[in-house]
Amino acid sequence: MSNLPRIYSYKLSRDYGFAPNPFHGVCTLATCKPQIRRGAQVGDLIIGCGSAELNMQGKIIFAMRISEKMTFQQYWNDPRFSLKKVNFYTSRSAAYGDNIYHIENNQWIQEDSHHSLDDGMVHAENLARDTGSDNVLIGTDFVYWGANAPIMPPNLRNLDGDDLVPNGRNYRSVFSDSARNSVTEWFINLPQRGNLGRPACWP
Repeated sequence: MSNLPRIYSYKLSRDYGFAPNPFHGVCTLATCKPQIRRGAQVGDLIIGCGSAELNMQGKIIFAMRISEKMTFQQYWNDPRFSLKKVNFYTSRSAAYGDNIYHIENNQWIQEDSHHSLDDGMVHAENLARDTGSDNVLIGTDFVYWGANAPIMPPNLRNLDGDDLVPNGRNYRSVFSDSARNSVTEWFINLPQRGNLGRPACWP
């Protein structure tokens, strides 16, 4: 059994600083991609790739190592992540807060947010998809490039015949040990950490 972290890679069709949310010194994945949020474990690496929709094919938007995994309710209640709750009046980053789900009276509450309807009412489709996995991924060790996304290094496009960029809009999580080692080494040796750019979809 390999001790290497599992690698999850997927394409972002939108990048508003919401999923992932790279603000306040922590990168979080709290919405979208329920399969990744369900399967990924502490220590695994998440790689967010550019897409044709963003005109960022072959680029890397973010990379994070999972440091914690928690439920939506734990995320909502944890004072460390209060700044991830939505505030439409202080800053653009606060307006795209991803700490939007909690439970009251055995019912999911979806706060007025990027995933609700324009009038603040519940967006049922987003709620169903997001809560399809009651997991939030936390990464204190991350790099988010956003609009400054670099071209993916050629060696990550040819990992023993594997491409880190997944086909279509799905995700990839099955790679050889050699490929996992190459991605892990690349991540460890990145020269900078943290939030290094504005979200690609911000004007």
